[in-house]
Amino acid sequence: MDEPKASPAGHEPVIDRRANGSIVTVNEPSRGGLLPDLRALVRAREVLYFLTWRDVKVRYKQTAIGAAWAILQPLVAMLIFTLVFSRLAKLPSEGIPYPIFVYCALVPWTYFSTALTQSSGSLIQNERLITRVYFPRLIIPLASVCGVVIDLGLASVVLVAMMFAYGISASLGLIWVPAFVLIASAAAIGIGSMLAALNVRYRDVRYVIPLLVQLWIFITPVAYSTSLVPGRWRWVYALNPMVGVVQGFRWAFFGSSLPGRDIAISTLSAVVLLIAGLIVFGRMEDTFADEI
Repeated sequence: MDEPKASPAGHEPVIDRRANGSIVTVNEPSRGGLLPDLRALVRAREVLYFLTWRDVKVRYKQTAIGAAWAILQPLVAMLIFTLVFSRLAKLPSEGIPYPIFVYCALVPWTYFSTALTQSSGSLIQNERLITRVYFPRLIIPLASVCGVVIDLGLASVVLVAMMFAYGISASLGLIWVPAFVLIASAAAIGIGSMLAALNVRYRDVRYVIPLLVQLWIFITPVAYSTSLVPGRWRWVYALNPMVGVVQGFRWAFFGSSLPGRDIAISTLSAVVLLIAGLIVFGRMEDTFADEI
């Protein structure tokens, strides 16, 4: 007869099943609570570490230029945007040379879009791992997001080099860059974990994600300045969390005017998306092993 062991509050229940004189211990996810158990995530931090490095290695395994793709992607996008939006459309760039103006926005955008894409498909890609052993499932999309931070760092090095090339001096605002990265990460984790959970049940989601990313870049001030957005609609526009992130990056690197209201709205939006995504993920987590 099964005899459940008592476990500390917030820990996964442990059940001993005696069969043929042997004892089998089964770890199960903790029940209750609207949000994931953060203590369980902390206890499984080594799993997060190894999955993060595994994702990084797999992403660039057997590629000719390896991690250089993290730099090449925003550079190619910068060249295309410069030709189309600067040379042909003559869009303003707030007095900043357009190539570096758009590249500064592409650095956080590429991080966000890649993290969102990778995390939203992470559960399906880790099907065997999910069906064989229990650990906090949220670690899987988290590892996907954490792995992309390395790409962000490499692209940021190129951005600093471009600043020197254009004679733009660094400002003290650079100390706020990690805060803007956290805002982008919160949005990516929230939306990515939600889509990852929905993707397990509805495989149509994987076809929606590329379209979502393609449309999202056009409602983010990557190729254009926010000055083109009518003032009365700016607060609605800032509900896109990447609006505050992109504007924050340009302020931090170039010393442009600080859009405090837009950043505040985008930060609040990112937090709401994070909480909503974690709630949806937590509600569906128990069914992953059966439905995947």
